[in-house]
Amino acid sequence: MASVLRFNFMANRETSWLIRRKLSALLTPVEEFPGLPSTIPTPASTGSVLVTTLSNGLTVVSENSSSSSSISLTFPKAGSVFESNMEVGAAIVSKCLAFKSGSGLSSALITRNLDNNGASSFATSGRKKSTIGFTTHPEKAVNIVPLLATNCTFENWDLVDARKQASVEVNEAMLSAETLLTESIFAAAFGAQSAMGKPYYSTGASIDSIKSFRNRSYVLNSAVLAATGICDHDTFVRAVEEGLSEAAVGPSGDIPKSTFIGSECRVHDPFSKYAYIALAFPHLGSIPLLNVLKQYISLSIQGVSGFATTDLVGGFGVTDPDNSCAIVDALCSVVTSTPSVPVVERAKCLAKAETIFALDRGSRCLAEVMAWSVLEYGNFSTVDTFTEYDSITLDDISSAFKYMAKNIPALAAVGNIDRVPYQGSLSSRFS
Repeated sequence: MASVLRFNFMANRETSWLIRRKLSALLTPVEEFPGLPSTIPTPASTGSVLVTTLSNGLTVVSENSSSSSSISLTFPKAGSVFESNMEVGAAIVSKCLAFKSGSGLSSALITRNLDNNGASSFATSGRKKSTIGFTTHPEKAVNIVPLLATNCTFENWDLVDARKQASVEVNEAMLSAETLLTESIFAAAFGAQSAMGKPYYSTGASIDSIKSFRNRSYVLNSAVLAATGICDHDTFVRAVEEGLSEAAVGPSGDIPKSTFIGSECRVHDPFSKYAYIALAFPHLGSIPLLNVLKQYISLSIQGVSGFATTDLVGGFGVTDPDNSCAIVDALCSVVTSTPSVPVVERAKCLAKAETIFALDRGSRCLAEVMAWSVLEYGNFSTVDTFTEYDSITLDDISSAFKYMAKNIPALAAVGNIDRVPYQGSLSSRFS
């Protein structure tokens, strides 16, 4: 972990200022939002959404309202949590191998096919999953779907390029205090050697481990192909089934288990002007409830931003070192206090609006939301999602806080952290 947590805050002053400005704009106390709607917004129609699971285990979800087509193929077992101890760093390099040589096609020919069809490609990865996709005109989309699942041949020049690209990405990420804080809070929550706690940003993977990881993880079984702007779902499904008929189909693997241990991770830089602090709790509840909790935390504490993942919920802040104790104290107080009815209602408004805006940011974002929803729930329905937001009550928030307060929170601190209290000192506030 130590090798991952090297950084230079002096080179990151501009980033620090941008983070603070962003937090200041987003996290003003609720009383200072005079124009905030008093009722939860209503989403626009997202068109018809259909879901089909093929015999090879691939699930296809499409919608017909977008004017452009974003086709994304999400591999739910290609995130860093699925790396073995000998494969740490393989997930990020595998992402950089997207659209490289495979299935008898060279990287140059794949790129030319994308260009000839006016396609803009993208690839992302993280702790839980990896995605490869493109955006183009609906009439062109079906032609290049097979390029999403070529069987990588790991040509030497492709591996060299991918490892260099991953190295640049890791080095740039390690200059960001926010990235270091994210890596640290997962290490503190689950343990630095656990599946969820080990670093995502790493370049230590060997060529053999990259090949092993990709061949095992980039397979169609349990993957989700999301497509926007598709008028005829059945015809599209048949084309996908034919176009990906030779793509790799791997066995169903177990999801690594990581247990919340609630420890701490501290990265000290005495030359930094700021302290970056995060507290995280385990949770029980739906994704809409998590998003409301996130907004509640943001609204309740000036200078703190709530965050939520499928594994953690909590808050983080950037502050002068002298205010470190106040940030930690405020985060603990929110979770251990009785929730406020007005703040709950406004948190619901913001959480639902955030979801609506995500669906309205373009076809690529819509495809990502569709894939995520199918992976989490097995389907995609805006009506069900927004109904769940509407049904969240004060008792739901109160019960969530009570569950969170049964655990001593994980604490991550980065920067000038001499005055940040240690995690052990918080134990008396939680049962």
